[in-house]
Amino acid sequence: MAQSDQVPVDSGFHGKSTGQEVLADINLNGKVAIVTGGYSGIGLETTKALAAKGVKVIVPVRSVQKAKDNLAGIEGDIHTEEMDLADLGSVSKFANKMLGELDKLDLLINNAGVMASPERRVGPNWEYQFGINHMGHFALTTKLMPLLTKTPDVRVVALASTAHKISDILWDDMQFSNNNYDKWVAYGQSKTANALFANALSRRLKDTGGLAFAVHPGGIFTPLQRDLPQEEMIALGWLDADGNPSELAKQGFKTPEQGCSTTLWAATSELLKGKPGVYCEDCNIAAPTDPASPLARYTGVNAHACDDESAEKLWKVSEELLAKA
Repeated sequence: MAQSDQVPVDSGFHGKSTGQEVLADINLNGKVAIVTGGYSGIGLETTKALAAKGVKVIVPVRSVQKAKDNLAGIEGDIHTEEMDLADLGSVSKFANKMLGELDKLDLLINNAGVMASPERRVGPNWEYQFGINHMGHFALTTKLMPLLTKTPDVRVVALASTAHKISDILWDDMQFSNNNYDKWVAYGQSKTANALFANALSRRLKDTGGLAFAVHPGGIFTPLQRDLPQEEMIALGWLDADGNPSELAKQGFKTPEQGCSTTLWAATSELLKGKPGVYCEDCNIAAPTDPASPLARYTGVNAHACDDESAEKLWKVSEELLAKA
């Protein structure tokens, strides 16, 4: 899916549309979905919106008590199962349980993630953000492929980010083994990986009619910022000197209810049929980044995040990493 495939459509929605608005006229009764991170932030809003439309939502959870508290009182068919994306054994255990219990999986929404984290290692010494945001979801999705390929019109949504613009894949040192760690470069690499993952996966679902998409949900205050000190968010312009949302944030940031809308649009829109692997933002297909635009850092998709060859290379590297884990 080259940048030439990134052609916006007339979706009827916009950046501040809510998930409920996106799903208002869509019949999802009886569908089955897995939403990683579906008990916090925009993942929680995604779970709420799907459950309200009659979807059976399975939420893999790392923190059982937190999930219980956050999901309490939400109406619908919602189930939780323990899983930690940083623990490949738990990912495999969860996926095997799903393979044994489900006869279909209509939606897989790879929503969970970490951002700008201090240097940590997971699994076989993988860089933390790459390991969780990309490799954990890669392991989960590939393990679930028997379900995905037997479900008609399955859709997989990978949550990427405009942060993909910070960094392409660091092919020579993706685990920061030889170079100094930079938390934002590491985050950017992981988000590029999410976009390339959707690109490559779309080809692997093609023969059975499935689709995969990458999504930038927008700027939103959620627990994703847990590793960012207040002073840094002030320096970034997200907060004012008193620690309140800045004017920039008030204008540009979305609420969690708005933040889940592009995910749900990508998961359901008929306008995306025949457009596998594209990168979406603001309830639409994102246009290629316009370098001349003052908003170039925040809107559009860079060529390196929608390159077919890079996507296939990353898929091969990811399989090799998983095989050695």
